[in-house]
Formats: sequence, structure tokens, C-alpha cells
Amino acid sequence: MRSIRLRLFSILLATTGAVWLFAVLWTYFSVQHQVERVLDARLMEAARMVSSLITDHHIDVAAAIDETKASDADTSFELQGDYRRQLSCQIWSLQGKLVSRSASAPDDALTDNTSGFSETTVDGVRWRVFAVVNTSLNVRVLIGDSLEIRDRLVADVVKGQLVPAVAMLPILALLIWFSVGKGLGPLNRIAALLGMRTADELHAIEQKDAPSEIKPLLKSLNSLFLRVEEAREREKSFIAYAAHELKTPLAGLKTQAQVALKSHEEDVRNKALAHISTSVDRTGRLVRQLIDLASVDSADRGDEVEVARLDRVLEDIRCDLEGLSSKRSVSLEYDLPQQQDVVVRNINLLRLALRNVIENAIQYAPQDSSVTIRLQTTDAAMQIEVIDRGQGIAVEDQASVRQRFKRGHAPTADGSGLGLAIVDMAMKKLGGRLDFRAVATGFVVVLTLPGE
Repeated sequence: MRSIRLRLFSILLATTGAVWLFAVLWTYFSVQHQVERVLDARLMEAARMVSSLITDHHIDVAAAIDETKASDADTSFELQGDYRRQLSCQIWSLQGKLVSRSASAPDDALTDNTSGFSETTVDGVRWRVFAVVNTSLNVRVLIGDSLEIRDRLVADVVKGQLVPAVAMLPILALLIWFSVGKGLGPLNRIAALLGMRTADELHAIEQKDAPSEIKPLLKSLNSLFLRVEEAREREKSFIAYAAHELKTPLAGLKTQAQVALKSHEEDVRNKALAHISTSVDRTGRLVRQLIDLASVDSADRGDEVEVARLDRVLEDIRCDLEGLSSKRSVSLEYDLPQQQDVVVRNINLLRLALRNVIENAIQYAPQDSSVTIRLQTTDAAMQIEVIDRGQGIAVEDQASVRQRFKRGHAPTADGSGLGLAIVDMAMKKLGGRLDFRAVATGFVVVLTLPGE
């Protein structure tokens, strides 16, 4: 059931029906108990009255019963129509001989009990009987009441309550449906407000007059709007920075190409071509990092554990960066255990992080130096350290260089400002972190992975 209104309507209607059913059952048993108690009292009173009349006045049974009926008609518990109390009376000698009976009484004894209440069936009719022994006349007086009449009385009382309830059910259903609709009015108003918004309207929804039950929903929606707005701002900034970063090398390419075309001096042309090559390298690196950033941004950590040989991952990265390392005369050295396995949720994220860290280390390391990759493991974590011999990143810049297109203030910081942003994002998705540490011989970038 996908409709909240229909679900609430069904729940309320079913709950109301259950309460009414319980009330009917409670009324049935309560009325049955009260009717039995009152009629039993009248039955006992009638039996004692007959016994008293035949003792004190020595009248016949018929007259005694007529007197009982007349007396009973004057009481507050008067039954009319089908419920007129047709009491049956029998007088039996203690030796078991029928002395007298009323016209409505059967020929057989209403009960074998000597005294008190009992229930019997005589000629297919169920009786509630009260017996009293008259010791002065040596007889037993039996007064019986039909249980069928009692049951009919209780059933009609319950029916009198149930019929109006059933008749009112459609009206109640309409009232519940209307009330649920009114109760869901705030949701409909919020839906209408959201429907009228454009894609650029991401401001928060006013919560001041909202019902308390809807405020958590509004809070979540406002939080979502805020995150979407922040994502759009990041996207705009990303596009603006990317366009700016691409514009600079492309402008340089065009300028140097024009110089090379117009110059007749071989030395000038060679310098222009060298600048073109540098600009192409820079542009290619920027495009690759933009692709890496998009890849990391859309990647998931993953649910399944992946196992890979760290030395093989590093060897692939070394081959990719061989041109850069040869150009700068920077060698890569490994300080790894033999055939060390690395366990992560997404090996591609780790590969992108390592590649950008190692590329940065080669880019900013001094000429004719080395970059060392070292592994340290514990039960709780695995740390991959990339150590270069450069001056590293200033402490005041270590927070900002994690952001996109943010560079440090070092004189050699001429990159795109994307490398460490890619690394930081990838490590966070892997559940790890990116740290920096200065040492006496250079600078260390530490990638920490949680133990799987």
C-alpha cells in the first residue's frame, strides 16, 4: 500500500472497528451477567412468594401464580411483548408426587434438585429453575424460567447497539478519510512549494510553522539542498579552474607555434619547439589528472576485498612515469618486504593515489636524486611512505594543498593543484588518510590504509 492517506485510513478504520467489536463483546457479556443476576433474583423471589402464599393463605397454585405475576408486573424490571415473563410453577410432594402446576408448566419435574438454582432441559426446552422446600406443608415448590427468552433478550440488547454502529460506519469512514486528508495537508503544501521551484532554487524550506512530525523531513530536505548547492558550486569552480588551467598552456602552445613558424633562425625554432613540448606535457598531465579526479569522484570503496602485489602495482607506475623520471634524472627505489600483498576495497583508487604521489615526488625532487617507496605494516594499519629529497610542502600549506587547484607557495610549485586533491579523496574513500612529514633528508608523504 503506497498511499500514506490510504494506509492511515485503513489503520484508523480497522482500529475503530476493533474497539467497537470489543465494546460489543464486553456489552454482550456484561448484559448477560446483569440479566441473569436480575432474573435469578426475580425467580427466587417468585418461588418464595408461592411458598409463602400457599402456607399463609392456603390458596391454590393457580391463584398463587396469578398473584406472583401481578406483583412482578409492578416492579421496575418489567418485560413486555415477547419478553413477558412466562413463569412456570410446579408443586411436588416430598414423596415425588405432582400436587399442582401452572398451565405453562410441563408434566415432568422441572428439576430434581431439592433446593436452589439449577438448569435442566425438559421436553427440549431449557429451563432455569429455583426450588424451595416448604417443610410445613411437606412440599417442594419449583419455579422455572425459559433460557431461550433470556438469550433472546441479551441478543436483542447487543443487536440494538450493533445496528446503529454498523449504520454509522460509512459516516465514520468518510470522517476519517476527510480528517486524514486534512492531517496530510502540510505535506501537500510542501509538495506544492517544491513543485513550483526551479532547478536553481536551492534555498532552505521554512520550518517555523511546520508540524513537529514534518520537521525532521524538512531538516533532511534542507540538508540535501545544501549538499546539492555545495556540489554545484564545486562543479562551477572545477569547470572555471579547469578552463583557466587549460587556457594557459594552450595559449603558450599557440604563441610558440607562431614563433616557430615565423622565425628563420634554427636556435629560435628549437627553443619554441621545446616550449611546445613542455606545454604539451603539462596539458597532457592536466587532462590526465582531470580524468583521474573524475574517476576517483565517481568511484566507490567497494564491498569486496581485493588483494594485489604492491611491488607489481609500483612497477606499473614506474613504467608509466619512466619518461618523467628520465627527464629529471630521478630514480625510484623500493624498500619493501618480498612479495608484499596489499589488501584494499578498490585497488584502482590506491593505484591512482600512489601514481599522483610518486609523480609529485619526481616532479619536485632535485635533479639527479632519488625517490624511495617504503612499506610499514602493523596489525591495525599499513603505511606506504614516499620519500623524496626535495624541500617538501610548508606546514601552513599542508591543509590547503588537499583542495582542488590549490598549490603550495614554494617557488617550484607550478603544477595544476590536482594531484594531492586526488590522493586525499582516494584515501578517504578507502577509509585511510593522507599525511605529511618532514625528515632530515627530505620530505615524506604517508598513505595510511586500515587493516582489512
